[in-house]
Amino acid sequence: MNLLITGASGLLGGRIAEHADSRGDSVFSGYLAHHPPFGYPLKLDVTSPQSVSEAFRRARPDVVFHTAAITGVDRCELERDLATQVNVEGTRNVADAAKNAGAFLVFLSSDYVFDGSKGLYREEDERNPVNFLGKTKALAEDIVRSSGARHLVARTSFVFGSRAAKAEPNFALWAIRKLKAHAPFRVVADQFITPTYDRNLVRMLFEAADRRIEGTLHLAGATRLSKYDFAFSIAKSFGLDWELLIPSSMGEVGWVAKRPVDSSLDTSNARALLENKPMELSESLKGLRGEMPD
Repeated sequence: MNLLITGASGLLGGRIAEHADSRGDSVFSGYLAHHPPFGYPLKLDVTSPQSVSEAFRRARPDVVFHTAAITGVDRCELERDLATQVNVEGTRNVADAAKNAGAFLVFLSSDYVFDGSKGLYREEDERNPVNFLGKTKALAEDIVRSSGARHLVARTSFVFGSRAAKAEPNFALWAIRKLKAHAPFRVVADQFITPTYDRNLVRMLFEAADRRIEGTLHLAGATRLSKYDFAFSIAKSFGLDWELLIPSSMGEVGWVAKRPVDSSLDTSNARALLENKPMELSESLKGLRGEMPD
């Protein structure tokens, strides 16, 4: 199978390319600035229709995983034009090309399309983003749905893994490094999420793509908890000093962009549909621990 991955130098895009490579797929790894670790590297600027068309011409994909995005919440708030160009117009370019190529499009969306007022959101719940990142993802979802391409909108939440994307650690790696350095640090205790182990997410994504499951599906971890409790679970799992964790509130952080209080995702549809089920956090951390050096 021919695969085209946008954002293949990111945490998730890199994992998708790694998994596809291990399966023997033909993997074309689209990137803009940072050379991807797996697959055939393909320079790709999603904001350029010409660049996207050329990538599709070279890759001739059966399936496209569209992960390229500006995902920094505060960055999106401060650089709205860039976020719109990449997250919205970039998705339009990829979706149009997928339609023209007859490729199945898997679009990675976010729990931040929800306002966080209730948590454990189901696929059909009303979207009402409270920050610009969430707004761009909601607009991109609409573009994918109206593109005419066969597609899956896969919403996920707080992805973590053993690999740093573009030299930037995800939350789990950041917390482990802080704890190993015996450095006390603050973690918000009043924001709730469903942390998602990257390897579990990739297996779910590939099963959905192989089976051409269409529509919208929540692919995230199976455990809802606060960011503080996530950090606490990491500390306990890795045998590190959890007393270094200082609980704080969202109001104390000084973020530029507003965050949803509880953007956790209900993954019951994924559990019912897929053989690769959303993993409980304890199982995910066991997998992470097995990947990490002592």
